[in-house]
Amino acid sequence: MAKSKTSSVFFCQKCGYESAKWMGQCPACREWNSFVEEPITRHTGGSSKGITGKASKSEEPSSLSSIELNDEERFGTGIGELDRVLGGGIVPGSLVLVGGDPGIGKSTLLLQMCRNLANEGRKVLYISGEESLKQIKLRALRIGDFTDQLLLYCETDLALIEATITKHKPELVVIDSIQTMYHDDVASAPGSVSQVREATGILLRLAKTLAIPVFIVGHVTKEGTVAGPRVLEHMVDTVLYFEGDRHASYRILRGVKNRFGSTNEIGVFEMRQNGLAEVPNASEFMLSGRPENASGSVVVCSMEGTRPILLEIQALVCRSNFGLPRRQAMGTDYNRVNLLMAVLEKRIGKSLSELSSCDAYVNIAGGIRILEPALDLGIAMAIVSSFKNKPIDEKTILFGEIGLSGEVRSVSMGEQRLAESAKLGFTTCIMPRTTADALKEHHALVKGITVKGVSSVDEAIRVLFS
Repeated sequence: MAKSKTSSVFFCQKCGYESAKWMGQCPACREWNSFVEEPITRHTGGSSKGITGKASKSEEPSSLSSIELNDEERFGTGIGELDRVLGGGIVPGSLVLVGGDPGIGKSTLLLQMCRNLANEGRKVLYISGEESLKQIKLRALRIGDFTDQLLLYCETDLALIEATITKHKPELVVIDSIQTMYHDDVASAPGSVSQVREATGILLRLAKTLAIPVFIVGHVTKEGTVAGPRVLEHMVDTVLYFEGDRHASYRILRGVKNRFGSTNEIGVFEMRQNGLAEVPNASEFMLSGRPENASGSVVVCSMEGTRPILLEIQALVCRSNFGLPRRQAMGTDYNRVNLLMAVLEKRIGKSLSELSSCDAYVNIAGGIRILEPALDLGIAMAIVSSFKNKPIDEKTILFGEIGLSGEVRSVSMGEQRLAESAKLGFTTCIMPRTTADALKEHHALVKGITVKGVSSVDEAIRVLFS
């Protein structure tokens, strides 16, 4: 007969590395003071059963040609922006993690998805470990009418949850949230490293064996990562993060990991009284409220996956009152802004020689965070515009990457960026010369918008401010 032996191990809270003793620095992710002690229960006595008490089932290897697929593997959620981020819809048997700040709208979005699927006749099981049935219904009444195909279940015991899923065999399962789930065979408290790992492992096995897609909600820490070990993100198929200020109306759903689609796609939502509404024209939404004839303001075009988005970059440059000038960046990389300012000071000459003694503040309006190098030209020109106190024409848009020599390098998807700019009414586009020449060669220029190619930062300044 197998006996249970209780012991403890140490886990890294950042990456899930396991060690028999405590260490000051994790050898895997190099984080300091990240190890926590967790009790575990190991089974001895020759049994091959795992923690769930079921023997593992072995199968013969299959050749790739013997595996059959059909065109109806995915099914839509009824929310176009969510389908875009997922890569075209939900894949049966996939495990999806949805993270975000408290109150950002994770549960609301998943409940809306459950409503759409239930209205299509699909059986959906919504499991909550944080709210009662009456609390869920109060939130559901705000969203709309639901059919009887949506089943609600309030439970945190994984053994009961596993039995319920196996019995009802729904077409979709939502777990809200993974930090509240526990298994009796794990001695640690719910939300601990051991419990989160075991809960995710059980849900992963259920999703793969029963071909049921499972969505799990994960709380985030103050650093913005999912609470618990990073191994949770490695175990799931897709990781989605909700971004944005919960006190503002907009929400951005970003795919961080996706085994079935692109990881660069984003979905834009607006929080309303009856739930989250899709924003099909994200560019127009991001540019709303843009000031007129203001120095330091410029519009750039960024690519998020296959989707071009127009953004306003704002810069404010003023003389510093201290010996060490202050630099601040919101929505983009702080070090990238310092690098671009160094390029301007070194490559332009005397006209920007006093820039090194000025405070500089750069902001991407709308609260979105973009790290694409194609924003370099827009950031640099916004800084120059504020420094010279000369506004850039409102109908001009820019994009391009800047190198350390001051050259403007080509970026991808120039045709899509140009088409989106023309659709929003811009008449002039400043882009890298190599990109402009490639568009002319392939006859990809858009009628109604003038393209000006530049090869250096100095040339871009002459085109905009001469």
